[in-house]
Amino acid sequence: MKKLQRPIVLVGLCLAIVLPAAAQAPSPVPAQVQSPPAPPAAPRPRTRTAPPSTVSVDGSEAMFTTMCALVAAGFESNVSSDNWTAFRAQMRERLRQQQGPAVEAVREFYHHHELRDPGATLSRYLWFGLVSGPAPAFQAVLRRDELPPEVIALEGFSEILSSYYQEQKIGQLWRQVQPVYNREVERLHDPLSQIVFVASAYLREILDPSGPRTFAVVVEPLVGRITNVRNFGDHYALVLSGGEEIPADVIRHAFLHFMLDPLPLMYPHVTAVKRSLFEKAATAPRLAPELKDDYASYFAECTVRAVELKLKRISPGEREAAMNRDDEDGYVLVKPLFAALPKFENSEPSMKLFFQDLVRAIDTGAEARRLATVKFAPAETAKAEDEAAREELARRRSAAPTTVPNDAEVVTALTEGERRIAEKNPRAAEASFQKVLTRYPDQARAWYGIGLVALLDHDAARAKQVFGRLTTGEHAATQDPMVLAWSHVYLARIYDDEGNPEVAKMEYQSVLNVEGGPEQAKQAAQKGLAAVGSDKATARP
Repeated sequence: MKKLQRPIVLVGLCLAIVLPAAAQAPSPVPAQVQSPPAPPAAPRPRTRTAPPSTVSVDGSEAMFTTMCALVAAGFESNVSSDNWTAFRAQMRERLRQQQGPAVEAVREFYHHHELRDPGATLSRYLWFGLVSGPAPAFQAVLRRDELPPEVIALEGFSEILSSYYQEQKIGQLWRQVQPVYNREVERLHDPLSQIVFVASAYLREILDPSGPRTFAVVVEPLVGRITNVRNFGDHYALVLSGGEEIPADVIRHAFLHFMLDPLPLMYPHVTAVKRSLFEKAATAPRLAPELKDDYASYFAECTVRAVELKLKRISPGEREAAMNRDDEDGYVLVKPLFAALPKFENSEPSMKLFFQDLVRAIDTGAEARRLATVKFAPAETAKAEDEAAREELARRRSAAPTTVPNDAEVVTALTEGERRIAEKNPRAAEASFQKVLTRYPDQARAWYGIGLVALLDHDAARAKQVFGRLTTGEHAATQDPMVLAWSHVYLARIYDDEGNPEVAKMEYQSVLNVEGGPEQAKQAAQKGLAAVGSDKATARP
């Protein structure tokens, strides 16, 4: 198998997920951590600046410091360490013996914020470690309105952790334990690279190293055996303890979520047609509670499971058994999505571009009849060994904004209009979009459809008026990145055809500034910028 084409980078994590390990290379020290001597002075090492990376694996000084404080405060003090790694057991003994005003402040804070469920307590501090800035301040790298509720619940902890870090010389300790973390990072690198390569190749997606979305594997042995998956907005993080068998299935599942989660949010008017199947599935006792009222996340979960069945090396019988279990657990879209994947495999577009066709391949009527025969399993018989049970998945998605209303008739009309556009039938398309505008006069996707109708009619003046409405002023489609980006693209093409290259360039540049805009629109804008003003016609998608 070939190596990952865009190698993951074993340095600091990208953007706002976590902060990198100490910038200076540590002096060699033994792996034992009980009362380690102070490291000898060493020349300042050369630092290396790594290119940005979408996927990374590393330790985090902020996470390490947070876990040190948590253990020192008494977290899991009554849990036997018989099955722990030697490193984790030694660290607990060392940290429990710490004394000082800052340690006492940490312990007092912990006891005031301790929850009855240890897992929920740990979850709060993991979130804190993931969104904390560098030592010694540990200030959050996100705005307050972007912070997960778990972090807001620990308000004031940054200052306490900063004092603890300095009093107990955690920075020095972090450098001393680097050999342990480096071994785990090296051990994870190749398996993670393989998972990323295989999944990206199957989906035919190229990871953009300069893009805003990031997937980080954070090595933290003090967390223990629990595999923790977190995502907030565009940033996904997987916290692994290391020191045991690499959970390849969990890593693959998390990475596929990173790749596929945005798609149902990009095409809500397409997935909406299948919502009746979700409403039936939402009654399943075993369905994850957080998915029962989150259709986009439910659709993404089913898509992830369907693709997983393609990527796993299992027999046809095992695959069928897995889909039957998915049905019993409420993930009823896995089977029809899996059945539609061969059409994707035999096509050329990436999954991002093919996703609408994948969804439309689901026969809602046939699936409704099939579901009438499916018996959902009772909650008390759920198997603890199920893969998904090994994850603690907390969704903090900043949902891709959309202006599509939760109105079945409107969704049907939008879908019909889109179909008529594809058939190059502008009159029928316009009739469908006008139905929507009668009920929702400012509905952005309906206006976008009217703009496409104008293009089919070769009515540049009307197209310019409609797309102009969608890009500027009070009616601009600021809540729908797809509409906003493509409206700028079409405006740019119109201005270029009219012999106004400077305005065309401005419109193309605006496409690149649309946060969350479709990659195809951005590629069209880049091609347009290169060709604008020339006699050469710009290619149309």
